[in-house]
Amino acid sequence: MEWRRDYLSCFFERDLRMLGFDLNPERMRRMFSMLAHLHGQTWNASQVGRSLDVGIHTANRYLDALEQTYLIRRLPPYFANLGKRLRKAPKVYLADSGLLHAVLGIQTYDDLLLNPVAGFSWEGFVIQQVAASLPPSWESAYWRTHGGAEIDLLLLRSGQPGIGIEIKLNTSDPRPRRGFHESCAELHIDRRWVVYPGDKILPLANGCELLPLPELIARLEKETP
Repeated sequence: MEWRRDYLSCFFERDLRMLGFDLNPERMRRMFSMLAHLHGQTWNASQVGRSLDVGIHTANRYLDALEQTYLIRRLPPYFANLGKRLRKAPKVYLADSGLLHAVLGIQTYDDLLLNPVAGFSWEGFVIQQVAASLPPSWESAYWRTHGGAEIDLLLLRSGQPGIGIEIKLNTSDPRPRRGFHESCAELHIDRRWVVYPGDKILPLANGCELLPLPELIARLEKETP
């Protein structure tokens, strides 16, 4: 925990400038802390800008710097011409779950499970592992309508939906929500996977499979580029 906090101090006070980013260190630190509390939520430049007392363009520039230095990951939304109102902002995750926990003061696994960010932490961790395993022709996105139907992680091959993934921390009842099935049906996705922190592969309703994360990664690594 101490090492992670020292790393962030060095990064904002020294490394950013050495990498060519002429940005206010204290403001960048505050923004990173805000993003930890907003981990896994859609990006709202106006809201973040007001909290930092900067404009929308400056907030976006700060976010770009954090992405270019691999501290955050943006998950873009997927758009399809289905006549629906869709979310258009990306979701933002701290790329390293250890740094997320350090900023939020989460020191043990039990502390994490009691924290409201636990599900989002697992979601961000899964997305990071998937991104590292995807073949070159695949991309990742998410899908969410204003009505609440959602696919946590949508994998696209050559721009077309190929795999829908629901990310669940709950091992006692990891069944996906109704909106997941509705979204997969609308996007004509046959491969529907639910990834969870368990160790069994099980069939679920509507053609879904329940998969441990290592199995999910193994399957993705076998996909053709």
